[in-house]
Order: sequence, then C-alpha cells, then structure tokens
Amino acid sequence: MDEVEVVVAHDERATLRVGDVFLKIDADQRRADVEVEAMAMAPIPTPEVRWRRPPVLALAALPGTALGRLGEPSTASSAAWAAAGAAARTLHDAPLPPWPGRSVAEIASELDAECEWLVTNGVLPADLVVHNRRIAEAALRPWTPAFTHGDLQLTHVFVEGDEVTGVLDWSEAAPGDAMYDLATLTLGHEEHLDDVVAGYGTDVDLDVIRAWWSLRSLRGARWLVEHGFDPSSPGCEFDVLRSRM
Repeated sequence: MDEVEVVVAHDERATLRVGDVFLKIDADQRRADVEVEAMAMAPIPTPEVRWRRPPVLALAALPGTALGRLGEPSTASSAAWAAAGAAARTLHDAPLPPWPGRSVAEIASELDAECEWLVTNGVLPADLVVHNRRIAEAALRPWTPAFTHGDLQLTHVFVEGDEVTGVLDWSEAAPGDAMYDLATLTLGHEEHLDDVVAGYGTDVDLDVIRAWWSLRSLRGARWLVEHGFDPSSPGCEFDVLRSRM
C-alpha cells in the first residue's frame, strides 16, 4: 500500500500524495471550480484530473521535479528557467478566462491594510515597510489583462531536463497583470530573472516585476504567519523586502 504524504495542510485546504495521485481537499469549492476550469483552458501542460468528488479533487502527479523552492538554491538549468518563461508567455497570450480578476483599487486597499498590520504588530520595522510600499506603487497601474496563473511559484512549475512538464495549483487563475506571474516565479530568485525574461520574450517591465516582489511579500506576510509558514526564513519574503533597501 502506498504511503500518504502530506504535501501541505492548513485550515483552508490540504494536499495529500498517495502514489502517483495528489488529493486536494478544499473547503472553498469556488477555488476548486476555478482550478478545474482553468486547467481545461490553459494552453500549457497541467495535471490530469483523475476524478472529483467535492471537497476532494484527484490529480495525476506530474513528471519531473519542481523548478525550485523559495529560500533554497535552484538546481534547474538556465534553459529550464527560460522554458518556464516561455510557458508563462504562452499562457498570457491565451484567451482570457470568463471570470473577473482583482482590480488595482482592491489590491491597493489590501496592501495598505497588510502594511498597517505589519507595523502595528511590530512584525517588521516601519521604515522597511514604508520603503517597500513605495516600491510597490509601480505595480499599481492600469494593465492589459492577461490569462494569469495567479500563484506561479517555482514550486508549482515542474521541469524535466530543460522542458516544462506541467504547472500545478490553478485556483488563483484569472485575468490579471502578466508581470505579477513573472514576479511570483522569480521571487527570491532574482539571479534567474534574465533567464525567465529571455524565454518570455518582449513586453517585460523589470521595474514592475521588482515592484510586485515587494507587493507580494508585504501583502502575503500575514497569511503566511497565520497558516503556519515562516516568511522570515532565510531567502524568503522578509529577506526579499530587506534586499530592496
């Protein structure tokens, strides 16, 4: 009998691996609906849906290994990182999903609330938060919506050799800013930004990508802390914010 591996677990959702199948258990079926529909629409490799019995979604394991992990050096080749950039470009050029994405005003409001929480609770020094909030402003501008993954972490991109074999976790997919996906992919791995951009091609704004690094790190810190993750680990979100100083 295959062992059950807990991939991730918190009070919103859990992912288990049993043999070559991932079982995703999500309390919010809207997220699961988005994930299934987005994978069906995406023009890049995604996991095969084996079956779905809410609240459980069963997905086939992807071949290969994750591009890397936040806080750890990536062993993937430059060509693999470029292939991830090319896959992102293919996705961004695809027809938009039919559901709405987040507005600039909504993101700005969330960012301000999270910055206030970080300072009020003494989680980070005020000058660090204020400086990064200023940098983040460059991301808060009108953009032409693209089909975005919405959480394109390097752990969600699987590669084998120099090829992308699939992309996981589509529950945040929506029309959005293409630069946000590129920023999420390279967060904490700035040394691979040139590779990703080379694979992506044209229409890349490096200042906006850097702004999204600050914005994502500020906006996500409280969620990470409250769900058992540590943004202060070496190479993770708080180090990203300090590197902007």
